[in-house]
Amino acid sequence: MIYGGLFDVDKKNEEIKELETIMNSSDFWNDKNKADEVINKLNDIKKKVSGIVEIRKSLMSDLEIVELLKEENNEEFKELLISNISSYESIIDELEVQLLLDGDYDDCNCILEVHSGAGGTEACDWANMLYRMYTRWCEKNNYKYEVIDYLAGEEVGIKSVTINIKGSNAYGYLKSEKGIHRLVRLSPFDSNHKRHTSFASVDVIPEIKKDIDIVIEDKDLKIDVYRSSGAGGQHVNTTDSAVRITHIPTNIVVTCQNGRSQIQNREEAMTVLKSKLKLIEIEKQNNELNEVRGEQKNIEFGSQIRSYVLHPYSMIKDHRTNVESSNVDKILDGDIDIYINAYLRRR
Repeated sequence: MIYGGLFDVDKKNEEIKELETIMNSSDFWNDKNKADEVINKLNDIKKKVSGIVEIRKSLMSDLEIVELLKEENNEEFKELLISNISSYESIIDELEVQLLLDGDYDDCNCILEVHSGAGGTEACDWANMLYRMYTRWCEKNNYKYEVIDYLAGEEVGIKSVTINIKGSNAYGYLKSEKGIHRLVRLSPFDSNHKRHTSFASVDVIPEIKKDIDIVIEDKDLKIDVYRSSGAGGQHVNTTDSAVRITHIPTNIVVTCQNGRSQIQNREEAMTVLKSKLKLIEIEKQNNELNEVRGEQKNIEFGSQIRSYVLHPYSMIKDHRTNVESSNVDKILDGDIDIYINAYLRRR
């Protein structure tokens, strides 16, 4: 058992046996979505268990070397021990992050939305830069993604985009990106080449398809259909298949236009809406619990979580963890793991 009971290897081995029993049942593939969930969960647990087991074996071997060094001052043994210890650091860092992905919905797919802030062309271009950053992160980490809604800017960039990101722990990793992202740079759209500050908001919710106990009444919904627009597909701009659903009590609006039919888009939009309402319910419960505990509420969405400064110097700083990087090109090309990992460790 490590991390104060966060990951019990014996318990996880029992869970592996249970999942393998489920996989061996004759009706396992009757529900492909459920089957994929079981397989992903099994692979994830096996990866964590094997990592811990390998480290244990290596440590036991190194303890034997330590005992030998007590008896004989052997330089070759010393060098081997130092080399082994150095190799543990990166392995343990990666394993530590995996073990921190233990939230109720961390293993889910996620829906990530980028919305441009005030500022017209500048803000739309910044939103598009963030959109590219996240899709590049997906590609680098072998996550599949699908654009389910896209609203282009009037001149350049995007006003908003919604993407469904699929893969193990997608929400667990990307929940760190929820908040306001600030860009400072010399504007390529300003004839005077002045420095501009732009804002874009990022929202990330888990795609909760299992055990959603949210009841939505028809009277609480306003459903509009319209012609699809934006990037992708021969079906775009040919039929009024895009769907916009407004949940009247909360004023939450979700849209979907990637499906080839109005029915598909409505089902996808309802899944997103239910996930958002479920997350609101969870956050409300957490806030009530924090009030009972006397803890201060952390402000997430609506706060500036990260600044991307391209002028007068190059620096990207996360204001929650104080992690900085001057390699802005690398970060904007999707290498955001230093910020994700620091956020997970922050707790």
